[in-house]
Amino acid sequence: MSNLVIDIGNTYTKIAVFEQEELLHTEQCQHVETTIINELLNKYPVKKVVISSVKQENSAWQSLLAEKVPVMYFNAGMTKGILNHYLTPETLGLDRLAAVIGARYLYPGQNSLVIDGGTCITYDRVDAGGNYFGGSISPGLNMRYKALNYYTDGLPLISADNGFTEKYGKNTAAAIRSGVQNGIKYELTGFIESYKNDQHDLNIILSGGDSIFFDTLLKNSIFAPYIKIEPHLVLKGLNAAIQNNND
Repeated sequence: MSNLVIDIGNTYTKIAVFEQEELLHTEQCQHVETTIINELLNKYPVKKVVISSVKQENSAWQSLLAEKVPVMYFNAGMTKGILNHYLTPETLGLDRLAAVIGARYLYPGQNSLVIDGGTCITYDRVDAGGNYFGGSISPGLNMRYKALNYYTDGLPLISADNGFTEKYGKNTAAAIRSGVQNGIKYELTGFIESYKNDQHDLNIILSGGDSIFFDTLLKNSIFAPYIKIEPHLVLKGLNAAIQNNND
């Protein structure tokens, strides 16, 4: 039997099907249609569904699911394997919590720093004992580009360039890329260095849509040997949560 895992983010909805720990299917879309849900239910023997959402909404496809399969909504109380010391657990982003659970599930008994690159960049550490105290949130890659364009009259909206490696820009577009991409690079290395000073044996887990891009930014850094890429970490964390609930 399979688990259907759905993560509704600020920009995209990520969908996955798991058979125990094995990831059988994954896709993402901006808008979920009932046809997508029907296709997945017809293709896989889905036993349970877990939905995590940063939005307060209930769409037609969610009603459809609830009619056919038991649906569980991921919440701050589903923290088996994690000792959550966050002072306001009700305000903790569910994607951050799921990522921490995923890190603990994939690397039990180890210290891990999760860096999730999506709409925002989040930094969250879980220690070898499963303790989670909190983390940091900063603007994501595309948010920085859009902000420079939105809040100024003269700066154009440009996109990231995976091949840009210059320290400074010789024209306006390159200067923007230098500021945004090098700014993120120095932010990443600064956070990693700070955490590694506390825990030398630290896994650095890159997840989210910009995980590959962040890996490129860090490929020549001293931290490269410690980096693990888990683009589906949140989905794996949600799957772990629903399996723990089954148990």
